[in-house]
Amino acid sequence: MTELSTHLPPTLDVSPGPARRTRYRWVVCGLLFFATTVNYVDRAVIGVLKPTLMDDLNWNERDFARVITCFQVAYAFGYLLAGRLIDLIGTRAGYALAVLLWTIAAMLHGLRLSFAQFCLVRAGLGLAEGGNFPGAVKAVGEWFPKKERSLATGIFNAGSNVGAILTPLTVPWLVSRYGWRAAFFITGSAGLFWVVAWLIFYDRPDRHPRVSARELDHIRSDPPDPVLKIGWLGLLHYRAVWAFVVGLGISAPIWWFYLYWIPGYLSRQHGLNLSGLGLPLVTIYLVADVGSIAGGWLSSRLLKAGWSLTAARKTAMLVCALCVVPVFLCAGTRNLWLATALVAVAAAAHQGWSANLFTLVGD
Repeated sequence: MTELSTHLPPTLDVSPGPARRTRYRWVVCGLLFFATTVNYVDRAVIGVLKPTLMDDLNWNERDFARVITCFQVAYAFGYLLAGRLIDLIGTRAGYALAVLLWTIAAMLHGLRLSFAQFCLVRAGLGLAEGGNFPGAVKAVGEWFPKKERSLATGIFNAGSNVGAILTPLTVPWLVSRYGWRAAFFITGSAGLFWVVAWLIFYDRPDRHPRVSARELDHIRSDPPDPVLKIGWLGLLHYRAVWAFVVGLGISAPIWWFYLYWIPGYLSRQHGLNLSGLGLPLVTIYLVADVGSIAGGWLSSRLLKAGWSLTAARKTAMLVCALCVVPVFLCAGTRNLWLATALVAVAAAAHQGWSANLFTLVGD
């Protein structure tokens, strides 16, 4: 054995090399991005179809508002229930269950329903879709260190705008070819493909076969947080919880307003038909995509420059809040593209704000 060892080629290096660093966490971020895209397609279809539904189902503005309210109320409860459920059964199973349930609810919109049944199905969609952001934020917390979380959140949050872009591009074509009921069936079915992909590709980083030791060390580079069990009501004693609740409470309703009522505003105020809505809506949500990623990038960049976590997040959110202000000029203009630009900047700023606001939960 000694003699054989002396005849090894002198240039052969048998010492172990440096461990390879994988970047699988960005694959996970991509899955979260596509889930959020599907999420917003399923909820935005009704906004694009608003003029069609009002004509075909004899709805008035108040009826449409009731349908939207059913979604909103259920969505609020969905946030509470889904977050707790995902904590109990894990991100992988909980997130998949939420997407599967909202997919079923989205497809049910295409059935011949009474107004009460339509409201009930819409509430079911809201209840299940409430699981998207709690699941995505928890996955980011599991897979990313704090210095990358706002960027990862900005990327997956950009899926909301991609979904809002895809909807006016695809839904009018689907309606012209197959009718509005089929549009609900076809767009809703995308969630089924995502659930399969999620179950195949997702697991916790510490037991995922595609994550190297170096990447796992990078993910766990922050000091461990202390483990503390707190009841729901106990959370209300924390200022940080109230900061998040108030921040979301004063900003989220405005986003819903844009999502559901801008198509109707463009149709009524600027005379656009279903096919004419496409380009202005795509412009609005494409700019909002840029804002989502830029807002997340800004606070991550400030962190890398040595700013404290609190200062980086708050500064980025302040910049975004200031960029929303000019949207009030939209009410006084008759120019389509000026109104589109004002709404687009406000939507971009809102998404940048949201990227940082959701990241605060992970922080």
